[in-house]
Amino acid sequence: MLKIRKKILTDKAKRPVSVEIDYSDWLEIERSLDLRSGETRKTDLSAYDGVVTLTEDPVQYQSRLRQEWS
Repeated sequence: MLKIRKKILTDKAKRPVSVEIDYSDWLEIERSLDLRSGETRKTDLSAYDGVVTLTEDPVQYQSRLRQEWS
């Protein structure tokens, strides 16, 4: 189990608002969770191609909804 050194930061009323950890600990967490900072994971959406069938033009639908709001 990874021992994480942390500081809990509080507001003026002594309520916790954030946690600060060492960068080396963050790198270890990122590595253990298989996170890739700065990289986006790509998802193949081709399996969903043609699954949704529209009954109305999307632009007309959006326009109609916006008119309902005003």
